[in-house]
Amino acid sequence: MSYDWISFTTDYGIDDGFVGVCEGVVARLAPRPRVIHISHTVPPQDVRRGAAILAQAVPYLPPAVHFAVVDPGVGTDRRGVVVVTAEGVLVGPDNGLLMPAAELLGGVRAAYELRNPAYRLSTVSATFHGRDVFAPAAAHLAAGVPPEDFGPAVDAADLVRLPEPETFVEPGKLTTEIRYIDTFGNIQLAATGADLDASGAVPGTTAHAHLNGRSVKATVGRTFADAINDGLIVYVDSGGRVALAVNGGSAANDFGGRPGDPVLLLFAR
Repeated sequence: MSYDWISFTTDYGIDDGFVGVCEGVVARLAPRPRVIHISHTVPPQDVRRGAAILAQAVPYLPPAVHFAVVDPGVGTDRRGVVVVTAEGVLVGPDNGLLMPAAELLGGVRAAYELRNPAYRLSTVSATFHGRDVFAPAAAHLAAGVPPEDFGPAVDAADLVRLPEPETFVEPGKLTTEIRYIDTFGNIQLAATGADLDASGAVPGTTAHAHLNGRSVKATVGRTFADAINDGLIVYVDSGGRVALAVNGGSAANDFGGRPGDPVLLLFAR
């Protein structure tokens, strides 16, 4: 099966030529597919954030080869893999980066290690597998090379998965953790909209958010303007997760915090 689209996600940044070089490799090997750039400003080596960005994007993309590289283990014995799902294939390092997106694309149907030298560049750098291994694999997959041609099968249970954050729901209370902080400073939590509903919180309810040693009064709402200017709002974001935002400001600047930090939300009843 060939693909018309390749999505591309990395922590390479945009100041150097790494992104352009990878796209050039793809274009030389498979000039027909078009490339959708999801993000290249994932914080360096932040696999968890890269996984979250990729997972939030893929449900809205056409069937594609999803090429992603956030790879602090490059050059080690970590595997490169192609992961087959119901709605596309993913290619990148086997470090947990691909798995949340794979689940949203229908779950893992098969996986293969990238071993076949026919589908990588003739010389492979120890530090730039994005160019030498993953970009060629993405191009060949898009051109119709079967995933099983890339190397030996990998048991889906053996693919690396990131630790799942835990959320505990009680009446009037959510105990969760930070999942992701976007460029606007909005703090996405691991808790889902269903968790918020189960806690009994409804729009207009007063909340208290406890994070990073601070306790701040907030409003439960649907959109930023449901809070006063510079006020904190608890809402369900476009990814279906509970989030904290400041109307006209940045929750991240006000609170600090990073992925994995605990958050306690208490709701008036």
